[in-house]
Formats: sequence, structure tokens, C-alpha cells
Amino acid sequence: MHFVYGFCYGNARAAVEEYQRRFPDRRIPSRGVFTRTNQTLRDNGCLPSVAVRSERKVVRTINTQENILEMVQRSPRLSTRRMATRIGVSCMQVWRTLHEEDLYPYHDQRVHLEPGNHAQRMDLCRWITAHPELLSVILFTDEESFTRDGINNSRNVHTWSRENPHETRVTNFQRRFSVNVWCGVLGNRLIGPFVFHNYLTGNTYEAFLRNELPGLLEDIPLMVRSKCTSNMMGLPHITLGT
Repeated sequence: MHFVYGFCYGNARAAVEEYQRRFPDRRIPSRGVFTRTNQTLRDNGCLPSVAVRSERKVVRTINTQENILEMVQRSPRLSTRRMATRIGVSCMQVWRTLHEEDLYPYHDQRVHLEPGNHAQRMDLCRWITAHPELLSVILFTDEESFTRDGINNSRNVHTWSRENPHETRVTNFQRRFSVNVWCGVLGNRLIGPFVFHNYLTGNTYEAFLRNELPGLLEDIPLMVRSKCTSNMMGLPHITLGT
């Protein structure tokens, strides 16, 4: 490294490129490593003992790895940033240790399904598969809740594990202060949006279906609307919820 640094006339950036060209299979040091190596040699007349430094580094690395794995075992949802701060190492070292132990961050699946709905939903999927011609006359709807709490970044919610634990997080977003927005898709047409200014309840949603939805469907041809009505009458009795 010192020879390459001198070969490049003390230019650390050029030394990194030259070192990479000469030793493509080695780990490439940063510019600061070249500069510190040269400065240490100039100040002390020699480089630090490689054997002593390596031995200390191995001991320190083993202790750090054990601390990281212990923290993950106690708190599998802990972030790499917090682990690095508590132990006093870099986030990259934490990531490297976790990956060496085959630990990966698995994110929670956000669900709001009631227990027992899975079989009913599968029945509906099979019924739709058997009648593909109805897809163009089925009104697909969904609602989204906008709260004053902002948007939660689900990428920050994870569980460290060797295998995917399939963790789930039940969200009851309609039980707090929010504004709910409804929107629908019928064939190639967008229906809505419609804003619920109050809490979205069963009674509120029923009133919307009876009083507001017909007005939103005024631009839909009568023939399509009649098909929607007849198909809804022929749907299997499946409670899906909103």
C-alpha cells in the first residue's frame, strides 16, 4: 500500500485506482487508509505490529459479533442503527455479522382480515374464475384512511430471523380519527372518489351504498348497471367485510 501510494506521488485517489488495478481480488482500502498508513510510517518510522493488531482485532470482532447476536436474540425487531449505536460499531459491521449468520429482515404483513374469512375468500375466487365474463361488470371497490398521524414507513418494521416467521400486524386504522376515501373500478372506468368525513361504520357505509353510490354511477350505461345488479343478485353468500 505504501509503495502504491508513493508510486502515485501521494495522490490517495490515484492510489486507490492503482491498487484496484494491481490487486483486483483483494479488498480495496479507502483513500483515508492510504493517507494514514503513510503518515504513521513518517511519524513513527515503522508500521504497527501486524500480529498484535490482528490478534486484538480478532478478539474485538468476536466479542462484537456475540453482542450483536445476543441483542437480536433478545429483541428480533431491533434496527441495525440502534444495535450499532448501543455497541459502538458501524451499521455495516452489524449488517455483515447478521448476514454471516444467515439472519435477514423479514417485514410484517399488514392485515385486517377477521379469522375465518380465508375460506370464504377462496370460494369467491373460485366462483369468479368459473365466470370470467363477469369481470367487466363487477364493481371493485376499496377504501383508504388518511390520518393526521402521517404515513408509517413499514420498511422500518421487520423481524430478524433465519427463516421467514410470517409475522403479521393487525391494523385497526378505522378506529381512530381519520378521513376515509372510497373509490371503485368498473371495467375501464374509475368511480369516485367519495370522501367520508366521519368515522366509517356499517351504518355509514350502508347509507353511502343507498344514497350516494347511485349518483356516482350516473355516467355508467344503464345496460352495464343492470348487469351489475343482476350479477350481484347471483353472487354466492360470502361476507368479505370492507
